[in-house]
Amino acid sequence: MSKGIVYLIGAGPGDPGLFTLKGKLLLEQADVVIFDRLVGDEILSYAPREAEFIYVGKESGRHALSQDEINALLVEKAREGKRVVRLKGGDPFLYGRGGEEAVYIREQGFEYEVVPGITSAIAVPAYAGIPVTHRDATSSFAVITGHEKPGKTDSSIKWDKIATGIGTLVFLMGVENLDYICSRLMENGRESATPVALIRWGTLPEQEVLTGTLGNIVQRVQDADFQPPAVIVVGEVVEIRNKLSWMENKPLWGKKIVVTRSREQASVLVRKIRELGGAPLEFPTIEIVAEPDLSQLANAFRQIQDYHWIIFTSVNAVEIFFEQMKLNEVDIRDLYGVKLCAIGPATRKRMEDWGMKVLVMPDEYRAEGVLEALEGMISQGERVLMPRARGAREILPGNLRKRGLQVDEINIYSAALAVGNNANIPDDIINGKVDYLTFTSSSTVTNFVKIMGVENIARLRNQIRIACIGPITANKARELGFEVKIVAEKYTIDGLVQAILNDAEDHQGGANN
Repeated sequence: MSKGIVYLIGAGPGDPGLFTLKGKLLLEQADVVIFDRLVGDEILSYAPREAEFIYVGKESGRHALSQDEINALLVEKAREGKRVVRLKGGDPFLYGRGGEEAVYIREQGFEYEVVPGITSAIAVPAYAGIPVTHRDATSSFAVITGHEKPGKTDSSIKWDKIATGIGTLVFLMGVENLDYICSRLMENGRESATPVALIRWGTLPEQEVLTGTLGNIVQRVQDADFQPPAVIVVGEVVEIRNKLSWMENKPLWGKKIVVTRSREQASVLVRKIRELGGAPLEFPTIEIVAEPDLSQLANAFRQIQDYHWIIFTSVNAVEIFFEQMKLNEVDIRDLYGVKLCAIGPATRKRMEDWGMKVLVMPDEYRAEGVLEALEGMISQGERVLMPRARGAREILPGNLRKRGLQVDEINIYSAALAVGNNANIPDDIINGKVDYLTFTSSSTVTNFVKIMGVENIARLRNQIRIACIGPITANKARELGFEVKIVAEKYTIDGLVQAILNDAEDHQGGANN
C-alpha cells in the first residue's frame, strides 16, 4: 500500500473562479475530501465522483467534529494510503487552524502539502469595492479575529495599538461580537465617525453590504437583522466604495438561475451567468449515457465511405461518435468525401475540434432548419448516417426519407434521468426563492417534471420565470404545464443568456407578469 498524504487546500472566499489552479488539480485526484461549511458545491464537483466526501463544518455553537477529531480523521485516512484533501474556506493558515493540523499530521509520521487560498480578508472587501489599502486613505491594514470572546481577561488583541496605529482593520468571524469590537476600538481612541462596512456572503451573487460608522453600525445591524457570516472592515477606505462598487452593477446581479443541463454540459451556461453577476444553481435533470450496445455504429464505421452525408444534431453525438472511431481504430481519413452537417454552432465547433470541416449548418438551429439548409444539396438515393439520441424527434429522418434518401438512424446515447445533488434547490424552486428556471432541451423539461412531481408545476406559474433555448423546448414545457414567456431568438446558450438579460431588464426577474 502506498503511503497516504494530506493536502491542506484553501478554497478561497466563495466565488469558484477564485479557487487556485493547483488546488483544482489536486482536488481532481483526491481519494477523500474533508471539507468545511463555506466550501461551495461547484468546487466540490471538481473531485472525482467516487471520492469519499466527509463534512466537518463548524458553525457558531455547532461543530460536526471537534478539531481533535478532525486531526485524527486526517491521519486515519492517510494511514489507509489515501490522497486526502482537507478543503478549507479562505486560506488554511489564516484562522483556518491549518497549522495545528499540519503539526499533528507531521507528528504522526505523514507528509502534507499546503496550497494557499485567496483570503476573504482582502477578496471580500475588493468585491464590495473596498480596497484594504489606498494611497489617499491608508498604507497599512491588519487582519484580526473577531471571535475573541468579550470579557476575556487576557486578550491576545492589543486594542490600544491597533485602534489608532493601523489604517484599515479587517475582522473575520466577528458579527456576533460587533458591539464589543466597536466599543474596544472607540475606548482606545478610534473616532466614532470612522466608516465601517459589513459584507455578507462576499464574492458571491448573494453578497450584501451594510455600511455605517463605529458609532451606529451596531444599531444598523440590529435594524437590518444582518446575519453572519460576514467580514467587517473598519477604516476610511470604506468610503471609497461609493466610487469603486462594481459587482452590484452587473446586469444579472442577485438573480438566482437554475441550470438543468447535465453537469458535463452546464459549464458554459454556468460561467456566463456568473460573469453577468447571477447566481447559477446547478440542478442537472439529465445525464448523458452512451448506449450499452454500439455495434450498429461499429458496423457503420466499416462501411463509412458508402455514406454521402453524416448529420450531427448535438455535441453529445459528435463526442461519442469520434470517441468510438478511436476505440474502433477507424482512420479519420476514411471520412474523406463524406459531407458533414451540424445542427448549430456548438455542434460545428466540436466537429472542428476533431479536425472536421462542416459543409452545412442551418440558420435556424433545429431539425426544420436542417431540412431547409439541405434543400438543393441532397439528391434522391443518397445515403445518410444520423448518430443521435434515443427518443429524438423523427421530423428530420422522416422528411429525408420522403425525399428519397436512405437514412440510417443509430441511437448512440440517451438523456437519462439524473437527480440533482443539491437537495435545497427543489425546495427553493417550489417556494419561489429563485428567479429563473432554464431548459435547454425537451429532455431537461421532461426529467425536471419527473424529479419535481407534476403536482408542483402549477405552483411555479406566478413565482419563477421559465426560460427556454428554443420553441421545441418551450412547446414541451407548455405541454407539461409551465407558463413560458422567455424563448431565445437564437437557439444557443448565448441566445438563451441574451433572452434572460432582456427579460431581467424589462421585468427585474421574479414572478411571471
